[in-house]
Amino acid sequence: MLEAGDFNKLFRDCMPLFIALGDEVRLSIIGVLASTGLYDDHEKNIAASLEGYRPDGAHGMNVKEITEQTNLSRPAISHHLKILKDAGLVNVRREGTSNYYYLTIADSTKELRRLGTYLQELLSSAKEQPSPMNTGNL
Repeated sequence: MLEAGDFNKLFRDCMPLFIALGDEVRLSIIGVLASTGLYDDHEKNIAASLEGYRPDGAHGMNVKEITEQTNLSRPAISHHLKILKDAGLVNVRREGTSNYYYLTIADSTKELRRLGTYLQELLSSAKEQPSPMNTGNL
């Protein structure tokens, strides 16, 4: 089990993810990019291993394509893509003079899973310990 200091660091490390996922516009961009696949840190498409997940596009989309599907301005898309990229949810590949953005599973999502596991362990241990209300020890 993590110590309190470790938990605080883990929570802080996950903050960019919380910020990135806490916005409807960014969630819509994630939805649009999901149609092109889901990639690991080595640009391998892992979508094929997910049951029911069938991407129908190429490896990523450029800002123009995302703009057309979301009806947002190019500057707005670029701003939100930077936040998603900084959070480790999106990566970019360069092809000629174009940048193609795609969903990725990066270290930040692994940290989020670690945080979830820690919270589950914490809840489980709290359920196993009797509360002062149940033992008559107030």
